[in-house]
Amino acid sequence: MSAPAIPLRLTAPAPGWTAEADLVVVGSGIAGLTVALRYTELEPDAKVLVVTKDVLSSGSTRWAQGGIAAVLDPRDTPEEHLNDTLIAGVGLCDVRAVRTLVTEGPGALRRLIERGARFDRTPDGRLQLTREGGHRRSRIVHAGGDATGAEVQRALIEAVRARPAIEVIEHALVLDLLKDARGRARGVTLHVMGEGARDGVGAVLARAVVLATGGMGQVYAATTNPVVSTGDGVALALRAGAVVRDLEFVQFHPTVLWLGADSTGQQPLISEAVRGEGAYLTDHEGNRFMADAHELADLAPRDVVAKGIMRTMRATGRDHVYLDGRHFGRRKWETRFPTIYAVCREHGIDPVTEPIPVAPAAHYASGGVRTDLRGRTSIDGLYACGEVACTGVHGANRLASNSLLEGLVFAERIAEDVHAARPAPGDPVPSEAASGLVDPRIRPRIQAHMSRGASVLRSRESLRATAKALLDARWTPVEVPPRTESWEAANLLTVATVLTGAAAARLETRGSHWREDHGTRDDNEWLGHLDVTLTEEGLRMTYTPHGDTMPVRLAQELSAAGLDPAEVDAVIGRALEEDLWEAGDVTSIATIPAGQRSSGDVVARRDGVVAGLAVAEAVFVRLGADRTERRAKDGERVRAGDVLLTVEGPARALLTAERTALNLLTHLSGVATLTGRWVEAIEGTGARVRDSRKTLPGLRALEKYAVRCGGGVNHRMSLSDAALIKDNHVVAAGGVAEAFRAVRERFPDLPIEVEIDRLDQLQAVLDEGAQEVLLDNFTVEDTARAVQIVKKQAKNRVALEASGGLTLESARAVAETGVDYLAVGALTHSAPALDLALDLRG
Repeated sequence: MSAPAIPLRLTAPAPGWTAEADLVVVGSGIAGLTVALRYTELEPDAKVLVVTKDVLSSGSTRWAQGGIAAVLDPRDTPEEHLNDTLIAGVGLCDVRAVRTLVTEGPGALRRLIERGARFDRTPDGRLQLTREGGHRRSRIVHAGGDATGAEVQRALIEAVRARPAIEVIEHALVLDLLKDARGRARGVTLHVMGEGARDGVGAVLARAVVLATGGMGQVYAATTNPVVSTGDGVALALRAGAVVRDLEFVQFHPTVLWLGADSTGQQPLISEAVRGEGAYLTDHEGNRFMADAHELADLAPRDVVAKGIMRTMRATGRDHVYLDGRHFGRRKWETRFPTIYAVCREHGIDPVTEPIPVAPAAHYASGGVRTDLRGRTSIDGLYACGEVACTGVHGANRLASNSLLEGLVFAERIAEDVHAARPAPGDPVPSEAASGLVDPRIRPRIQAHMSRGASVLRSRESLRATAKALLDARWTPVEVPPRTESWEAANLLTVATVLTGAAAARLETRGSHWREDHGTRDDNEWLGHLDVTLTEEGLRMTYTPHGDTMPVRLAQELSAAGLDPAEVDAVIGRALEEDLWEAGDVTSIATIPAGQRSSGDVVARRDGVVAGLAVAEAVFVRLGADRTERRAKDGERVRAGDVLLTVEGPARALLTAERTALNLLTHLSGVATLTGRWVEAIEGTGARVRDSRKTLPGLRALEKYAVRCGGGVNHRMSLSDAALIKDNHVVAAGGVAEAFRAVRERFPDLPIEVEIDRLDQLQAVLDEGAQEVLLDNFTVEDTARAVQIVKKQAKNRVALEASGGLTLESARAVAETGVDYLAVGALTHSAPALDLALDLRG
């Protein structure tokens, strides 16, 4: 006799009451409340219903200690934030989603501040920034030292309560999705634990449904998640037929306060920010075991640190390690980390005088309900946001403090999409799917089996044993009444089953998924996603390669280089469209037999620096090359006669691809080569060469990448990265100081750069607090004077850039004045192409 199937519907009484709203949001954390607030801003007359499992202030958001990551420092860039996120995600991030996050994040954070969130600031009033694991810059804002989530939750709750259009139903456990006859979301059923008209099981009908239910950490015995985090949103989505992606990637926070081997339930978190401020990990002998494990040591991405701790625990036979912050002193513990300090003292540990015992525990689900860039799931009218969703931002491992930012950014996008789409589903139709429940007494057994076999360390044997235990747990020897405990147990069992199945299927170690029997990352077989749907026949799992038309290995390489594979693919598509039109390469078609094969070498005709080899290779592959071999790397100096790339395939395909591939490769290599000359010219001065926005339409990202290949650095990617006050802005505002104040008043937390063309303007912008000053067409002498003025008078770090009128001959003299940057627009808008050619062999 086979085991009972995972239910497609929870057994529950028929709804005894009905409520209606334009939008129903399930969850009251940063994601859910931001959706509700933004939607009522767009549609003031709309009614939004927020349902939350506990009180409005419960959930995971208020437990967030570290902060919110966003590019606010003028020395930081969205590209750097993107690159850090991609590295942490180990090849599986959706670059478009990450780019959305890092470019829209600062604006979303400013709107959160406008809604009342108060973050910690420096004595001069600027947002205080710190650093966490995986970040190469200080870009984390925090509140109350280590109480960021509590402050964000407070501000959002106050804003929601001030909006009469938003109604909140507390103590409401969501059960199942309601659909119309065409399968569109029409609302939800839920159980309210209260008294009055809305008590017991009811139905909320709405034009659209947003799942913002948080995580599923309670599937494990020890977790940082609150007791309400039982995977309700993921389980609901599965029962409704939605696609769930990458559920095997569960992040285990490396530093959770160790309370003993038998401690279960929600465990106190020791924020990553503690290590960001300089605390370090040691074994019981005081050895700093992360120092040689990663270039960032204790600030490596979380999966690396968690694995380092587990390896140390296994090697030493201990069940915890230590986090040492004794050098902070009492004042820093009390002011910067008051919450953590109090929790440690509550458990008999004084971090001022002793190291803190820590061990990894379940923390965050990087996977979840699959969504697009607008938060839309595979079911019309059903959206997902926050930890319940898989937007593609986190890949195989979430970068620290990106989660709250993701909640902000994609919540706003969901509200805007619902507003634009104006969904109008029909009446709900009864579900004919079989319903079921499980005995709530199995909950601790599920958690124990998951912690034992599908936790930080996984293997074929452990996952097989876990899967069997979960299968056995479906058997219910007694009649189970429908109630909160049995609904939650059913949700936990559903989520645990999918997670274990995906973990067993992925035969590699990647990010937060660690297989002891497949200990290496495998990009040849496993650079892709595991998508799961629940059907009447059971779970259906599909492997979806990462990326679209571009080969996954090239997409991954471009992602690692900070390029969006989808954007590069679009550039290639437009270039080929211009080249081929409708008839294609008529010369090759006429002169080369259809079946003829050939090979060829892309060869340098001049010395230079190469950039764009993956892009050129993608062109050849797209048109039919079946073998390619790279002979050089982007950023390398090549000499005339060097072979850069060998291609093989149908001769027609190679010749048709030649011009488009070389157009891109010669141009990008020309940018890199010119940049390299400028970098050589100022070598040893301490100044850096950087570009401008003077780029060809559609090629900005690629050209800026080529600048990096040549050894330069990038300035702003767009007009929204930072404010740049130039002469025309000064005229419009009535003066440099007036322009500066106008920007500061309108965008108080945006970095401000000011361009001046006379030395006597410098003092005014320094007095206003400029963070970066661009010296336009200054002489070498005036540039040197400006450097000295800044060194003597600037209260804070002010970066100086020299621009305008620069030449290779004068570059070194300018750099030796002590400026930070030499800005050279010619790098991208007028660099001569590097002479390269395709030599075809028979």
